[in-house]
Amino acid sequence: MPKRLLLVDDEPGIVKGLKFSLEQEGYEVDAAFDGGEALQKFDEGEYDLILLDVMLPVLDGIEVCQRIRESSAVPIIMLTAKGEDMDKILGLEYGADDYMTKPFNVLEVKARIKTILRRVQAPSEEQAPSVLTIHELSINLNQRSVSACGEEVTLTAKEFDMLRLFALNRGKVYTRDQLLDLLWKNDYSGDLRTVDVHIRRLREKIERTPSKPEYIITKWGVGYYFTDK
Repeated sequence: MPKRLLLVDDEPGIVKGLKFSLEQEGYEVDAAFDGGEALQKFDEGEYDLILLDVMLPVLDGIEVCQRIRESSAVPIIMLTAKGEDMDKILGLEYGADDYMTKPFNVLEVKARIKTILRRVQAPSEEQAPSVLTIHELSINLNQRSVSACGEEVTLTAKEFDMLRLFALNRGKVYTRDQLLDLLWKNDYSGDLRTVDVHIRRLREKIERTPSKPEYIITKWGVGYYFTDK
């Protein structure tokens, strides 16, 4: 079954070109031209990935991303013409999985989509149990679901990948550079604060007291590790 994508951009030329190119790759592509229409289509359909422009009429892309994240972990790639670090950090705060700055190469867009979809659907490590239970945290590797203190937690695709990496390698310290290389590989050329944003969001979702984390611990001057206690 072909993967379904939702493309949201208010520039008809970009929508037409991307839609045609992605359909040539075998994707089913729906298009929306403003934030309100994007949310309506999201509510009415099921999508494997969303390409979402930041600057949109009616509702901007950041607000659309935030509303989608209230109920779904569908991968979201934000598209922005600004390319400013604060825009990227702000977007990640609301749950975007990745960023691309306009103008972009269509081949790069395709590569990013394939990479994210492959990671989301990647089989669990053969030697790992299907469910990891660590204190009051439960991680289902097959279903890519997480619960903390008995409550289901909604993570983005990237947040889950980061949590899985940590939980399967408890006690191992990862530097920011290592995390970027392992989780983003060559798909992201931004700064190291991206890692810090994802760490903070993970802590807010799984920790009882994010300012005093029990699971994801900071090794000052080095990086982060998952508790081995």
